[in-house]
Amino acid sequence: MADPNKKMTLLTEQDLYLFNEGSHFRLQEKLGSHMISKGDLEGTYFAVWAPDAEKVFVMGDFNNWSKDSHSLQPKGRSGIWEGFISGVGKGARYKYHIVSRYRGYRVDKADPFAVYNDTPPETVSIVWDLDYTWGDQEWMVNRGSRISPDSPVSIYELHLGSWMRATEEDDRWLTYRELAPRLAEYIKKLAFTHVQFLPLMEHPFYGSWGYQVRGFFAPTSRYGTPQDLMYLIDYLHQHDIGVILDWVPSHFPTDEHSIGFFDGTHLYEHSDPQKGFHPDWNSFIFNYGRAEVRSFLISSALYWLDTYHADGLRVDAVASMLYLDYSREEGEWIPNVYGGRENLEAITFLRRLNEEVYRVHPDVQTIAEESTAWPMVSRPTYVGGLGFGMKWDMGWMYDTLTYMSKDPIFRKYHHNQLTFRLLYAFSENFVLPLSHDEVVHGKSSLLGKMPGDIWQKFANLRLLFGYMYAQPAKKLLFMGGEFGQWREWYHEEGLDWHLLEFPAHAGLQHWVKNLNQTYRSEKALHELDFEPQGIEWIDCNDTEQSTLSLIRKARSARETVLVVLNFTPTPRYNYKVGVPEGGFWRELLNSDGEEFGGSGHGNFGGMDAVPVEVHGRPYSLNLTLPPLGALFFKHER
Repeated sequence: MADPNKKMTLLTEQDLYLFNEGSHFRLQEKLGSHMISKGDLEGTYFAVWAPDAEKVFVMGDFNNWSKDSHSLQPKGRSGIWEGFISGVGKGARYKYHIVSRYRGYRVDKADPFAVYNDTPPETVSIVWDLDYTWGDQEWMVNRGSRISPDSPVSIYELHLGSWMRATEEDDRWLTYRELAPRLAEYIKKLAFTHVQFLPLMEHPFYGSWGYQVRGFFAPTSRYGTPQDLMYLIDYLHQHDIGVILDWVPSHFPTDEHSIGFFDGTHLYEHSDPQKGFHPDWNSFIFNYGRAEVRSFLISSALYWLDTYHADGLRVDAVASMLYLDYSREEGEWIPNVYGGRENLEAITFLRRLNEEVYRVHPDVQTIAEESTAWPMVSRPTYVGGLGFGMKWDMGWMYDTLTYMSKDPIFRKYHHNQLTFRLLYAFSENFVLPLSHDEVVHGKSSLLGKMPGDIWQKFANLRLLFGYMYAQPAKKLLFMGGEFGQWREWYHEEGLDWHLLEFPAHAGLQHWVKNLNQTYRSEKALHELDFEPQGIEWIDCNDTEQSTLSLIRKARSARETVLVVLNFTPTPRYNYKVGVPEGGFWRELLNSDGEEFGGSGHGNFGGMDAVPVEVHGRPYSLNLTLPPLGALFFKHER
């Protein structure tokens, strides 16, 4: 039994006030399970929010899963139940048994604030500590400069369980600790700056890829303990690799043991299914208007940044949060108080979330996956924005993949899909995503989307990546795309690493490495990613030959990179391109280089500009444009 003579609490009146007000953002320090060793107190303190419960019990392996032997007591009128159980220590498995005030409803629930859970399909929580000795102090001091608007940010997105399997004979996913050295070596080799993990928070259904979260404070135990995940992030940091975590505040699963209908009422979710149930994902939608729910979610966000040293959060499905009519037909949604379709409560929540994140961690980034034209997603809240640091450019992704999938003979009729982006490119702080969503559900792999024979498919994909790195924005590429995975991504299998035995695949990977290295080393390619003065068209109107030419610029006038792109399989000889200055223009990159699997067309390492006016520029270069090729030149003074 919980010993009534050993009354103890972690909750102060200030905690209760802030929680019920929606302004307590360290809830995991007060709620959940906390081991206590103080004087004659040896055991675990439990606290859970269940305001409409009549009784709450802790059941676990320490009491043979008795549903009524260890009761918790209400903490005033806060809706929180708490209690101390002697002798319960690290590793104890437990759940809450909740008896609701309504309709005799009883249910066993996992702890919403558990920091560790048993591996699915098990649904119990585990008493655990978060002790870990970090070794990434040097990274943490300087990490803000690694993900700032003027720094190179090249993100490798991956699903931990299907990136690489243990061995051919032992076809299982890697643990956090097994993954650390392999992933760090690979990311360093390809010169990406950051990794972004698909959600690592505990989730019951593996096929959701982590996007149906039930443990908002617990890393999935499929790959190890909380300390094992800390080790992975620590290891990456010590090898100068940043870590972005996917975070999902938009919905959660309806599993009985999860937070839905938690105390016999719709505690975390809206009670009206027109606001509280998501038709696309058959999941519950958070009630962002409830103060305690806001405390819960913002506490979760800060927890991953604080406790796990994450360098950023990519916030999933923001569009589904912003619109009350998202994926709903007429009559299936409830307008806001002004009659509109904007979810005012979600907007308020997102703004507060970003304000708190940047107040506490000005050296991280929040990145919105927002697929509509909602204005000022990545603008400060004090000017009316949502306050995110960056936003995925979903329009660029769609336009570009649509264009690149067309036979080159027809591309001249769709040239605007390449150029349209520059009309809006600086309305937000954009990340260009070639993400997991584009290589599943019958959409084909990136290589599979490319038209032509096998040589042209690889050339097209190298060209796509060259065009991506030429654009002003940060970059994101999902695993497998960098070496030309043929099949779609499947979460139950590892990537086809054996493909790197073939020159075309190895050459594509080598091209991505060179793009990353050049993007990182040339300020003109990253310093003004979010500012219009960072790019200047030379010729964006050569539709007949399907070519583009542009200049990327740094803040210093001495830093200039020229990019010329040929989107047809026809080599262009004596192709004149105007440039602003005379002198030698060195060829930094050529996607048609033989080392990348190309045909070897090029410009012998660069050339001198001649004083012949072209494209309104006083000088020009007389270039050879490779078939389906991307060329990068740097002006040398």
